[in-house]
Amino acid sequence: MPEPLETEAVDTATRRIPLARPGRGAMRARMAEILRVDHAGEYAAVKIYEAQRAVFDGVRGKEAITADMVEMKAGEEVHKARFDALLTEHRVRPTAMLPLWSLAATGLGAATALMGEKAAHACTEAVESVIEEHYADQVAELADREPELAAELEKFRLEELEHHDHAIAHGSREAPAYRLLSAVIKAGCRVAIKVSERV
Repeated sequence: MPEPLETEAVDTATRRIPLARPGRGAMRARMAEILRVDHAGEYAAVKIYEAQRAVFDGVRGKEAITADMVEMKAGEEVHKARFDALLTEHRVRPTAMLPLWSLAATGLGAATALMGEKAAHACTEAVESVIEEHYADQVAELADREPELAAELEKFRLEELEHHDHAIAHGSREAPAYRLLSAVIKAGCRVAIKVSERV
């Protein structure tokens, strides 16, 4: 049986939810990180769906996926609008990386759409899987101290999960080079999350 200290070390090393920070203003600083990164994620999602729709729009036979992109973009715009309001309410600036994230998200959306419908769905699956996990961590972190925000994030998490499941049902895992494509997109999302929290 391992020593208690060894067990604690493993738990700390594998936990995704950050430990509470000591010091005055630490909770406000953490809230700023949460709102900044969530706003950035929703902003990028809008740009991805916008770019994918631009590729598919007007192409014969692509009416169904174009409608999907319109609907999913509308959902992400609702989320983004809520984070716009929360940034203002909490006096938090958005990430300075928004111009870069706009270019990256637009490029990702356009590139995956040009690869075909299944690649566009693979993009949705990969992005939404990271975002769903990210929201789940935040819900667990905020459940006791910010229950109203946690409830909103849980609602958003479930809506992102619907997009994720819809993508799988529409052939995301049949995309060309699915495993590589998914891994690269997920890695990029995780890097963007870390950067957006801080910058």
